[in-house]
Amino acid sequence: MISTKGRYGLRVMLDLAEHSEAGFVPLKDIAERQGISKKYLEIIMRDLVSGGLVAGASGKGGGYRLCREPGDYTAGEIIERMEGTLASVACLAGERFVCPRRDTCETLPLWTELDALVRDFLYSKRLTALLNPPEAPQQL
Repeated sequence: MISTKGRYGLRVMLDLAEHSEAGFVPLKDIAERQGISKKYLEIIMRDLVSGGLVAGASGKGGGYRLCREPGDYTAGEIIERMEGTLASVACLAGERFVCPRRDTCETLPLWTELDALVRDFLYSKRLTALLNPPEAPQQL
C-alpha cells in the first residue's frame, strides 16, 4: 500500500512540474495548493532533495524546483524514493532478507509477477503524462 508520504510526494512533484516556469516555488505556496501542512511538507521535501529529485534554495526568491525536466521523472522513481522498495513481499525486497524457502516456494512466481506488473506500470508513467491525462471515455 502506498502511504500518505508517497502520495503527497507525487502530488508535490506534479505541483512543481505545473509551476516550473516560476523558478523556485515557495514551500508555503505548495502547501496551500496541495492542502498539506508545511511541517509535513518539509519532511517530504527533505527526502526529495536528498534523493536528487528536487533542488532547494533559501532566502528571498527561494523555494524548490525540479532538477530535471518533468518528462524525465516517473511515478515509480518518486514513489520508490518516498516509500522505499515497491516489493510486495519481504523476500523480494532486497538482499538483506534471505528467505530459507526461496528455492522451493510455490508462491514466489506469483509475487515476482505482481512486482513486475506494479514496477512496470509505475515506471511507465511520466510526470508529463500525469499533468495531461487522457480524457476518460464517455459513459453511455
